[in-house]
Amino acid sequence: MIFVTGAAGFIGSNFVHYLKSNTYDNIVILDKLTYAASTDNLNPHTFPIEIVDIADKKKLERVFQKYRPRFIFHFAAESHVDNSIEDATPFVDTNVTGTLNLLELSVMYKVEKFHHISTDEVYGSLGYDDPPFTEETPYNPQNPYSASKAASDHFVTAFGNTYGLPVVITNCSNNYGPRQNKEKLIPKTINNILEGKKIPVYAQGQNIRDWIYVEDHCKAILEVWYGGGVGHKYNIGGECEVANIDLVKTIIRLMGASEDLIEFVDDRPGHDLRYAIDNAKIKKTVGFKPQHTLEEGLLKTIDWYKNART
Repeated sequence: MIFVTGAAGFIGSNFVHYLKSNTYDNIVILDKLTYAASTDNLNPHTFPIEIVDIADKKKLERVFQKYRPRFIFHFAAESHVDNSIEDATPFVDTNVTGTLNLLELSVMYKVEKFHHISTDEVYGSLGYDDPPFTEETPYNPQNPYSASKAASDHFVTAFGNTYGLPVVITNCSNNYGPRQNKEKLIPKTINNILEGKKIPVYAQGQNIRDWIYVEDHCKAILEVWYGGGVGHKYNIGGECEVANIDLVKTIIRLMGASEDLIEFVDDRPGHDLRYAIDNAKIKKTVGFKPQHTLEEGLLKTIDWYKNART
């Protein structure tokens, strides 16, 4: 039995679709169904769904008792940086306490492998000329969201070291693709163009992110699951560094819209300048390479959001 936490959200739902396309069954979905999740993301497939807050250990244990999972893919997380700046408490509850509960129950129920999906934001911010993040880069989170994910990473590592729980961590760059919450940059840009609304861009849009199409991320996770080493962590990047303003302009061009829709707004506090991932370890270990160029992935994403409106 495979538990996939947060599987009604963006990356988690894409991952269960990817599992299903690779003939995986015996999948159980654990999700709190917050604002960023929807059971619609799972269509047309049907899976057993347990609506549970992973921060509630008693309710979570009942789910473990019911299914006794062998494997866990842990996606569940509060992930919107702006929201973490407004109120960090839900991020601690889900990302730290929830992860700790899953780890403790995984030890208790003798889970055979625990794969923790994390973020490159735990490493902090890079300057324009700094080398990309490697697995050896020290953690230096710059906002409450990334601090909560850094804490969860440390707990996963500690449970591997202390209790012998077979764990793997992957830290991925910025994902985009179908089923992403509308408040994120790419879906917001697409939807605002479709509605003829202004596209808000922080400061002058010079912040740089390494973008990866979500299906490529899902592929990397499964490749690490089979070919990666227990107790290891792997960075996953899209090999696609782009400034936010250039990303927005690319979407505008692909959709045949006008750059007059761009509206620069005040920057958010603690806005990291640049993220970049060094893929050397995952390439060497499992041969991973992103399959989608930025334009290929954006065209698929644009089509999905257009169709989702009909």
